[in-house]
Amino acid sequence: MSSHNFDRGEFLGHPKGLFLLFTTELWERFSYYAMRAILVLYLVDKVSNDGGHGLGWTQADALSLYGTFTGLVYLTPLIGGWLADNYLGQRKAILIGGALMAIGQFLLGTPHAWVPGMEITVFYLGLGTLILGNGLFKPNISTMVGDLYQEGDHRRDGAFTIFYMGINIGAAMSAILVGSVVKAYGGNFQAGFVLAGVGMVLSLIIQAIWAKKLLGDIGTVPAAKLQQAKQKSSKKEPLTSEERDRIKVIMVMGLFTIIFWAGFEQAGGLMNLFTNEFTDRMIGSWEVPTAWFQSLNAIFIVVFAPVIASIWVRMGDREPNSPVKFALGLVLLAIGFLFMIGAVMEMGGDPSAKSSMWWLVGAYFFHTMGELCLSPIGLSMVTKLAPLRIASLMMGAWFLFIAAANYIGGIVGSFIGHGGAKEEQLANALGIFAGIAITAVLSGILLYFMSNKLVDWMHGAEDGHHKDELEALEEEVAVTAEHEAMPRN
Repeated sequence: MSSHNFDRGEFLGHPKGLFLLFTTELWERFSYYAMRAILVLYLVDKVSNDGGHGLGWTQADALSLYGTFTGLVYLTPLIGGWLADNYLGQRKAILIGGALMAIGQFLLGTPHAWVPGMEITVFYLGLGTLILGNGLFKPNISTMVGDLYQEGDHRRDGAFTIFYMGINIGAAMSAILVGSVVKAYGGNFQAGFVLAGVGMVLSLIIQAIWAKKLLGDIGTVPAAKLQQAKQKSSKKEPLTSEERDRIKVIMVMGLFTIIFWAGFEQAGGLMNLFTNEFTDRMIGSWEVPTAWFQSLNAIFIVVFAPVIASIWVRMGDREPNSPVKFALGLVLLAIGFLFMIGAVMEMGGDPSAKSSMWWLVGAYFFHTMGELCLSPIGLSMVTKLAPLRIASLMMGAWFLFIAAANYIGGIVGSFIGHGGAKEEQLANALGIFAGIAITAVLSGILLYFMSNKLVDWMHGAEDGHHKDELEALEEEVAVTAEHEAMPRN
């Protein structure tokens, strides 16, 4: 609920502050996804005097680090949110976090010739700064979106729809632009990191110039006192049996969440390397940059979220419950990996051959459809089911599940092996894709048969509300928040 009754003007029926936050978030996500699209490619690029711009790591080491990095990206927002609530306020946290992220990107973009013998140190320093900056920036901006509206304002859901679209537009733009820049500079990944840094600086400038004018005092005062007042009254009450059941649902769904995201996050890791090494990316005489494929997920969300939202609404009472949707998401993830298996099979075990890029497009399409089936689950499920007095603890536990998924995803991807012959890498990739597909299908089947029991444990949290198309669309595009460590208040 907002207590900020100022009138800063409207645009398209919403406070102008929404579009400030939308643009700030768009460029921040542009920056993050640009870096993510080229990180493992940079790590495995061979070091040479005639054009190699990377660190020359093995694929296994690169994927392991990628999993550790993305896992930490989900943990630091817990600390950043606490600091903002208790000491900094959201606005200051966003500016400090954004500045750290920009510094991190520029450290990654430092040419090796400028820091001879210090490349690895500067690289780790850049990654560490990015992780810390993300922790301060990420959890705080969506809270400010909610604060633009009074309690009960019907425009609030639509505002989050617009905001989440900003995330996807930023993500879609990033991989295409960074891939083009890296290609234009002859495979120089440092140029891509610098572009990501420029995106972050744009985000900071936009926030610094217009925040006071368009947001008033929103986000300037830490929220801890209000939270403490709410918690004092019910702090020592024991959990009821109904509350314990609902917590069980969060824990069970959390385990299935690990399976889904560990597979899904192969996109930026193993599938990214497969695209680079084993995919025919030629259209006539022009080669599609590897990083461009990282935009497919965001593009598919923007295009198909309204379609999926409409389907759920039109199904009415026949709409599946949340666990069944999640089970469907796991099966769709598996179908996506069947396309990756098809890509490997097309090569016939010959590492000098290349698979069609359409296998990748199909894989990303089904992975995105699976992701869109998860929108009623995840963060929204935690907010519905967690007892109010331990809601923050439960949200923290949920982010731990997602952090674990990213870390495990990196370990799974690293089974491609340390160096070795390309035949061996190809065989290992086939085994990984098949293993994930089988695990996802079996998990989906198990969850389907558990769904009725889980719904019983929810004690009515799923009942009695029929969404309109705007609410359903907001739910679908909010699926991005699931892997953005981004709760909304």
